[in-house]
Amino acid sequence: MMLSARDGYRLWAPRYETETAVSLLENEIVSAFAVELEGRTLLDVGCGTGRRLRMSGARRRIGVDLSPSMLAHAGRDVDLTAANAQALPFPANAFDVVWCRLVVGHVRDVCDVYRELARVCAAGGSVIISDYSPVAIAAGHRRTFRDDRGVVHELEHYVHDVDLHHAAAYDAALAIVEQRRGNVGPSVQALYLGAGKEQEYLEQRGLELVHAFLMHKRPS
Repeated sequence: MMLSARDGYRLWAPRYETETAVSLLENEIVSAFAVELEGRTLLDVGCGTGRRLRMSGARRRIGVDLSPSMLAHAGRDVDLTAANAQALPFPANAFDVVWCRLVVGHVRDVCDVYRELARVCAAGGSVIISDYSPVAIAAGHRRTFRDDRGVVHELEHYVHDVDLHHAAAYDAALAIVEQRRGNVGPSVQALYLGAGKEQEYLEQRGLELVHAFLMHKRPS
């Protein structure tokens, strides 16, 4: 049975910090944007356990997530709160950098999320959104996880193509300045082999699993 994001992440929370091919590739391409964080304020929307926030080096780090269970497994060195990405509990122009990483695929109306991310980002600030690639979905991939009993579950997911991301960004007064793709390759080979999926790795090598967008907020 397919699970909602709220129910699914409640079950996934105890094992969430274990890297997957998707999460590792996503972190690689977001890091490659090389957005300066030191001395800046950072909001991570859909932060999960806060694992990326802890390593960010930002002066002020705040994370929000829909799942209290995920937040309960987070460390105590970042500020965390339960909130919906479509209704963020922060004033306008509050953050220099806003992340929304592997979240929008769980939301039917991505435009609502884009508008909220843009609202809380300061003028001239940066917004980074990553998403599960439609190419991966078309190839048969699904958003699944293994719970602490070893049972595999599938998460509810909506496919948003590149054109929709561009249209949503434009509507929210965000200018996409760079796009990156994360493809199956040597950096995730060990994860495939460790799971006994050598043949899958050979078949999927070069397949785009995730994509990410770096945006700047246009002056009002």
